[in-house]
Amino acid sequence: MPEHTSFLSYLIAMFPALGENMHHFGNSLFGKPVNAHGAEPLVASVLVVLILVALAYRAKAQVADYEKSVIPDEKLSLRTFFEIFIGYFYSMMKDMMGPTRAKKFFPVVGTAACFILFSNFMGMIPGFLPPTSSWNVTIGCALVSLGAFTYYGLKENGMGFISHLAGPWMGWPMLPINILIFAIEFLSTFIIRPVTLSIRLMLNIAVDHLLLSILLAIFALFLPIPIMVLGTLVALVQVLVFCLLTSIYIALATEGHEDHGGAHGHAHGEHAGESKAHA
Repeated sequence: MPEHTSFLSYLIAMFPALGENMHHFGNSLFGKPVNAHGAEPLVASVLVVLILVALAYRAKAQVADYEKSVIPDEKLSLRTFFEIFIGYFYSMMKDMMGPTRAKKFFPVVGTAACFILFSNFMGMIPGFLPPTSSWNVTIGCALVSLGAFTYYGLKENGMGFISHLAGPWMGWPMLPINILIFAIEFLSTFIIRPVTLSIRLMLNIAVDHLLLSILLAIFALFLPIPIMVLGTLVALVQVLVFCLLTSIYIALATEGHEDHGGAHGHAHGEHAGESKAHA
């Protein structure tokens, strides 16, 4: 996304040493040293995390009293918002993988949903940049998703998580086919998935924020309202898409892959039985 001035630019400018030492963060994805503008998505991400932590403690205080928390609020409150928002994604995961796995793996998806939602909506506030308009941030989110379903897949299925990428065993004469399937599936799982997750989220939010910024600069009243409504829809849809795909990846990684091994062993058993019969 093209770099432009935001409120965070002035915040960083208030601490000259902070802006001058941004290069210590290293290089961006494209090999460019991180400057003050390049560090703004990082600062915005930290701001989002601090806001989420504060709201989480506030919501936790509201549900600490069990007898009062079971009674729904008459109006939309912070507690009600989190109950509806978090409950939606938990129900989605429960329908997809069952309550046991959903409860176990929900912290990853729930955290991603909250971070991406608040990051997306930060771009709806004039003068602020959404962290998710930077590929450095979205690729980080995608790598967390990749690490989560890889870790859970290995934990639940061991090396079966890796071996199932080769597809069902079709015998030694078809070994090259299994190797080809493994190469394609490995590339799709560990390279294409995080790249598509990150680019889809980044492009949608960056383009939406850029369009809104241009219209706000030209027409300050009325005309940007439809774009803001569309931007709200885009922000919500991108949260849903990212978390839905992450849930699907985790569900696929943690389901039992013993069928492939069982089929393999069954084939070897049948072969051994045929050999004994011929003997």
